[in-house]
Amino acid sequence: MPSEAKPDLQKKLRDVPHKPGVYLHRDRFGSVIYVGKARDLRKRLASYFTPSRQRMAEHKTRALIESIWDFDIHEVRNEPEALLLEGKLIKEYRPKYNVAFRDDKRFLLVKVHPEEPWPRFQLTRLKKEDGARYFGPFAHSGALRRTIAWMNREFGLRSCRPMRPGEKEFQHCHDDVIKNCSAPCVGRIDRDGYMVKVEEACRFLEGHSKDLVRSIEEDMEKAAADLDFERAAELRDMIDNLKKTLRPTRQFRKRGVPGKAINPEEDVKELQEYLGLEREPAVMECFDISNISSNHIVASMVRFRNGVSDNSNYRRYRIKTVKGQDDFASMAEVIRRRYSRILLEAREHVGEDAADATQENPLDAMRRIEKEEAEHGGGKKKKPFVRLPDLVIVDGGKGQLSKAVEELNRLGLHDLPVIGLAKQREEVFRPGESEPLLIPHDKGALKLLQRIRDEAHRFANGYHQLLMKRRVQESILDDCPGISRARKERLLEKFKSVSRMRKASPQELASVSGINEKLGEEIAHFLKTHG
Repeated sequence: MPSEAKPDLQKKLRDVPHKPGVYLHRDRFGSVIYVGKARDLRKRLASYFTPSRQRMAEHKTRALIESIWDFDIHEVRNEPEALLLEGKLIKEYRPKYNVAFRDDKRFLLVKVHPEEPWPRFQLTRLKKEDGARYFGPFAHSGALRRTIAWMNREFGLRSCRPMRPGEKEFQHCHDDVIKNCSAPCVGRIDRDGYMVKVEEACRFLEGHSKDLVRSIEEDMEKAAADLDFERAAELRDMIDNLKKTLRPTRQFRKRGVPGKAINPEEDVKELQEYLGLEREPAVMECFDISNISSNHIVASMVRFRNGVSDNSNYRRYRIKTVKGQDDFASMAEVIRRRYSRILLEAREHVGEDAADATQENPLDAMRRIEKEEAEHGGGKKKKPFVRLPDLVIVDGGKGQLSKAVEELNRLGLHDLPVIGLAKQREEVFRPGESEPLLIPHDKGALKLLQRIRDEAHRFANGYHQLLMKRRVQESILDDCPGISRARKERLLEKFKSVSRMRKASPQELASVSGINEKLGEEIAHFLKTHG
C-alpha cells in the first residue's frame, strides 16, 4: 500500500554522509524508480531537491523528481565499488528511469583455464562452471586491458590464440625475441615451470602485488632522477593502471524486494471503470519488444487472468520479417501472428463448414464459441479452445498502438479493446483519443497495468538473454584453432549445438566436410577444456 505521509526528505538528507555510494529513489509505493552512484552522496542527493534543479531539468528528470517519495543509500569505499554496485542494483530492480545498465552488458572478468596445455589469460563477461579460474569483476576496462598486457610481459606468459602453439607459430611471433614471452611453444620452458608463472600471475590478480608495485615506483623515481622523464611518465601510467585494476572491491549480493499488498480482483474492476469497457478485463494479454541488439529481436506475450499471471499461456516470438530495430513494425508482426493463429485455430475447432456458414464478424464469433465452450465444455476436440483476451496491452505509445490497431482491423477484430502503456509517465493511450489517460499513481488499476507490462518486459528480456547465451556458446568455436566460419557453420548444421558437439567423438567430428582426424581431435580437446 502507498505511504500515507511523505517523509521529510530535507531532514533525512542531513543524516546522509559526504561519502561515495549508491542511492535508490523510491515512489510512494516503495518501488525503486531510479538507481544512481555518487562520489559525495549528500551533495548528489541534495541536487535533486533544489528548486532550480526542478525548474531547469528536462522533462524526464522533472518527472523523476516529482515521483520521488523516499530514498535509500548504500555507502561504499570508493568509486569503482559504487559503479559495480550501481550496475548490480539496476539489473536487480530494473528501475523505469534507468537505461545505462538495462541491457546484457556486464563488467569484465579475467579467465584462465589450468587444464589447457599452455594456459593464457583472457577477458570475458560471462562466468561459467567450466573449471576455469575467474578474477573480477573489474570496473575499469581500459586499465584492465593494459594491466593484462603488462602482466603477460612481466611474467613471460603467452598471449597468442592457438591452443597448442608450436614451431609454426613461433616463426611468426617476436615476443620471445623482445623478452615478452617465455616461449613454451618451442620448449624454452617446461609445463611445470610455465605453471609456476601462471600461479604467480594469479596471485598478482588476487591483490598480492604490493612489492611489485613498490618496485615499479622505485624505478619511476630513479628514471625521474636520471631526467628520463618519458620513461618515468610511462611507469607512472603503468602504476595508475595497476592500482585501478587491483584496488580491492567487495562482492555485492542480491537483496530481496519488499512485497506490496495488492487485490487483483478489485484492480481488474477498477481498470474496467477507468477504461470504460463493456466487460470486465478478466483476461488480458500484453506484448513487449526486446531489441537490445539487432542480432536477436524478440517479443513476448504474457497473459493475466483475473489480475494474476497465467504463466502456462505465455508466448515468445523471434521477429522474422523486420530488419533492424523497428519497434513499430515488430509490434505489428507479433500482433498479426498471435491473433491470426487464434482465429485459424478457432476455425479448425468448430470445423470449416460451420465457420463458413456464419456471417458473424470474427470477434462476435469468438465470443459465441467461448460461451458455448463454457456451457458445454470442450467435447472430444483434441485441441483446446484458445479464447481472445478481453483487453490487449502493448508496451509503448501512439506508434505501437496504431500498428496494433491496424493489424487487429485487418483480422476483423475492430472491436477488440486495445491500449498502449507508455513508460515515461505511465500514460494510457486509447484508439481514437488524442490525449492520453492519466490514471493516478495510487490506483490499483495502474498498478495492475504496470505489473503486466513489467512481466512482459521480464519475459522478453529472459528470451533475449537465452538467445544471447546460445550465441555465446556458439562463439566459443571462434577461439578454436583451425575453425573457419564455414567449418563452424557445417559443424552447427550437423550437431545443432555446441553441447551436442561436446558429446561427439573426434571421429564423429571428423566426419564433417573439411575436418580431418587431427583437427577433429583438437576440436574435441578444445571443447572439453573450454566450458
